[in-house]
Amino acid sequence: MGQRSLCEMLNGKTAIVTGSTSGIGLGIARALAKAGCNIVLNGFGEAKAIEGERTQLKKEFGVQAIFDPADLTKPAAVAQMIEGATREFGKVDILVNNAGIQYTAPIEDFPVERWDAVIAINLSANFHTIRAVIPQMRDRNWGRIINIASTHGLVASVEKAAYVAAKHGVLGLTKVVALETATTNITCNAICPGWVLTPLVEKQIKERASRENISIDQAKNELLSEKQPSREFANPDQIGTFTVFLCSEAAAQIRGAAVPVDGGWTAQ
Repeated sequence: MGQRSLCEMLNGKTAIVTGSTSGIGLGIARALAKAGCNIVLNGFGEAKAIEGERTQLKKEFGVQAIFDPADLTKPAAVAQMIEGATREFGKVDILVNNAGIQYTAPIEDFPVERWDAVIAINLSANFHTIRAVIPQMRDRNWGRIINIASTHGLVASVEKAAYVAAKHGVLGLTKVVALETATTNITCNAICPGWVLTPLVEKQIKERASRENISIDQAKNELLSEKQPSREFANPDQIGTFTVFLCSEAAAQIRGAAVPVDGGWTAQ
């Protein structure tokens, strides 16, 4: 299916992308806007920067875009975000659960409040958004739900108990929703990125280079060589383009899948 037919199919649909004020989420929002979707941005950040991204989506792609600052740890705020998007655009066709946070520590030192926070944002928020949007998708018999999981939904790393547990949970949730909607035109899938070059990862690279007194290029190579055999980062545009594919008719029978975009990380 070519890009033109993808755009024709998604033109005028509405997509909510959580955690979309920067990084992977913004890449996904831009790809969906390019395909003709109206966009609901959600996330944290500096108000002026967020407004800049919102207006850029409208100007560059000729779609409508709004921002909802819903706190995804609060089920009532999640429901209000879905309701607000439905009032604004008449419907919500596509839901991308991308918001996520991280905390690392050995399990015996892992703060209970950080465990609760990671589970709330990385797993429970997905449940709350899906639960709120599924009824209208069933009414129209069409919808696309895409959960941005991680390679850590498939394999583990040390000192990431909450993140790994949450992302494994996301894959289980994805499968259940896929089975419950299997006879409809609603699909639910997960994308499992490995290392993606985002501002957050760039910060980690700079900190590593400074800490080890090595060059930025060497720090990148060391980071990638530990996990990602391709020695190349994925980028937000690639994740965005793949999200658009999963929204297309070509992907109508991809259901409950967990697709790695990880340069061979989970092939090892």
